[in-house]
Amino acid sequence: MTTTSIAAPAPSTGLGHSLKPRQLTMMGLGSAIGAGLFLGSGAGVQAAGPAVLISYLVAGTLIILVMWALGEMAAANPNSGAFSVYAEKAMGKTAGSTIGWLWWVQLVVVIAAEALGAAGLLFSVWPVVPVWVLALVFMVVFTGINLVGVRNFGEFEFWFAILKVAAIVIFLAIGAALLFGWLPGVTSPGLASFGNFAPSGLGGIAAALFVVIFAFGGTEIVSVAAAETEDPAHSVGKAIRTVVWRILVFYIGSVFVIAAALPVGSEGLKSPFAGVLDLANIPGAGAAITLVAVVALLSALNANLYGASRMIFSLSERGEAPGFLSRLSGAKVPAAAVGVSVAFGFIATVLELLFPDRVLPALLNLVGSTCLVVWGTALVSQLILRRRADREGTELPLRMKGFPHLTVFGLALLGLIFVVGFSNAESAGQLIGTFLLILLIAAGCFINAKVKAARAAQ
Repeated sequence: MTTTSIAAPAPSTGLGHSLKPRQLTMMGLGSAIGAGLFLGSGAGVQAAGPAVLISYLVAGTLIILVMWALGEMAAANPNSGAFSVYAEKAMGKTAGSTIGWLWWVQLVVVIAAEALGAAGLLFSVWPVVPVWVLALVFMVVFTGINLVGVRNFGEFEFWFAILKVAAIVIFLAIGAALLFGWLPGVTSPGLASFGNFAPSGLGGIAAALFVVIFAFGGTEIVSVAAAETEDPAHSVGKAIRTVVWRILVFYIGSVFVIAAALPVGSEGLKSPFAGVLDLANIPGAGAAITLVAVVALLSALNANLYGASRMIFSLSERGEAPGFLSRLSGAKVPAAAVGVSVAFGFIATVLELLFPDRVLPALLNLVGSTCLVVWGTALVSQLILRRRADREGTELPLRMKGFPHLTVFGLALLGLIFVVGFSNAESAGQLIGTFLLILLIAAGCFINAKVKAARAAQ
């Protein structure tokens, strides 16, 4: 990606602009390194064995292309609605509002999943307070954090993300020592599990792919946060470059260690990071990494709540959501938007009380394929808007290299993922559910547009 000398225009909202580049970078990591890595990686290995690495490489390639496309658009037009606004500019109001509402619904579900996931992990090492109570406490605390000014929020997220990145680096070091046989008194598993690389064949890789897609979901929050960042063109470009390679190193590296150390069927896959460290026979390490995983999930919850509140704030500003959701507090925070974005999380804690251990798996299954639709829309929007800008001679602050070939390749890869997804009954069910949800949201947005047009004509 390359930059030009033209600064990106400032957003027109009343939101603050005090997020720093380092905070934006860590926010991208914070939203992506959460439940999908610490919980979903074990499920991915269970589904596909070591071949889950193929799923991660495919999804990783796609997210790189999506982030490059989003970076170009976010630098030129930093807006809290991000890809929803870009879809509206490229394909019309119904497309923009539909993708905005879809992403908001996705994040609302993810927020609840991360609260319950963090509570479940904490309960596993501190079985004193019930899971639903812990989840409720988390929801209250992080609602409060998101109601303070964005500068304080960004600093909180920065240090949260630093902690879990350090923990993953330590995990990778211990995992390497385990696999190379450098730990005294511990028998190395080596790479024996790779002898049965794909025990479930293509179907297993397809099933794992949708677990992996969920894991990478949320990375696009960088484009949302650009609206509250100092010097968006510089900040977004730097954040995207660093977030992409760090996520790939952390994810691919961690999953490689897990797949090598914990074969399909291992009990350790239920909490894979702790399972590997227990195998390494390091006293207390399993409990310690579990606590770090709790912090990671809460960090992702924090970032995703920010993203959800800003998206519905943008929808409200554009007349696609109730007007009161665009009101700002004295700290320049959309307080009502924060409130409606956490409501489902509070409901999920009650459901956990009524249906213990059944809510989190249902939530993780619900949103796996919505990320694909959001990413596909971002690529299509960039393809249209970049061609339009080139045709009109508009100079962009940040330009994606390899255009249009890499954008088209991303769309082709996305199409392949859909084809593979429909070859597996479980992932096909996710895709069908997502398409039905899109149709429902699109119908609501279309009706809303017609009602507004009729009122305006009176």
